[in-house]
Amino acid sequence: MIDKLEFLLALAREHNFGKAAEQCGVTQPTFSAGIKQLEDMLGVMLVQRTSRFLGFTPEGERVLQWARGIVSDARAMRQEVQTLKKGLSGRLKIAAVPTALPMVSTLTTPFRAKHPNVKFTILSRTSMEVLSMLENLEADAGLTYIDNEPLGGMRAVPLYLEQYRLLTSENSPLGDRESVTWAEVGNIPLCLLTPDMQNRRIIDHLLESAGTHAEPTLESNSMIVLFSHVRTGRWASVMPEKLADTLGLTEHLRSIPIVEPEAVHQIGLVVPPREPTTPLATALVAEARRLAKTLA
Repeated sequence: MIDKLEFLLALAREHNFGKAAEQCGVTQPTFSAGIKQLEDMLGVMLVQRTSRFLGFTPEGERVLQWARGIVSDARAMRQEVQTLKKGLSGRLKIAAVPTALPMVSTLTTPFRAKHPNVKFTILSRTSMEVLSMLENLEADAGLTYIDNEPLGGMRAVPLYLEQYRLLTSENSPLGDRESVTWAEVGNIPLCLLTPDMQNRRIIDHLLESAGTHAEPTLESNSMIVLFSHVRTGRWASVMPEKLADTLGLTEHLRSIPIVEPEAVHQIGLVVPPREPTTPLATALVAEARRLAKTLA
């Protein structure tokens, strides 16, 4: 039955029978037959469909909630048995918002030193995608904002405060200042993250509260793209202080504090609220708590 519940979760992620079947490593007829067998077993229709996926029935939505818990427990059980047999091993998948990506290594490096048989997959995602991946069992943990938008019941370990800087050339407008206001930042051309990113929504809100708004000359969902443009000395951007320090400043590039107001937001590790948690997730949370003490 668990394999059929895995099919249901894949369909919830992909909203497409063919793509969900491919994700599960089976043919589409096998996948469709598995969903039908699950419906027959439960005696209800779970999926609205014609020749394509149209959504879940109310019963299907409820079964989907149960499926997430049952599949999560089954995976946790298998992982715990393997851990008892040969120690902590396997793969940890972490989804992180772009501004937090440079900080991931401060978590994964000491973790792997303690558990050398663990491998990692790190994915860049929006804050909403991070939560969706955790809910749908696509990721084990996430790094995201934990104080700005709802977390949907996820467990959170606060790690550090994100403070904002204007990154610009020393010869550019405002480049000779010791600090700048959000109102002043709104008056210069900027390259920023795309509007679907929570960091961009935070910046837009801060600019609007200062009576101005962003008119970016370049948008990207990658902080590396933004930083590479700023490093040319011909662009400016607003970035978190820790991100700027991690990526490194050139001789003529300045990181200027933005004040009025001095805004901060909390970045943290988030994991699903399920119990028992997997041994990998438990160990990662423990490492995050140790890291938080060093960053405090």
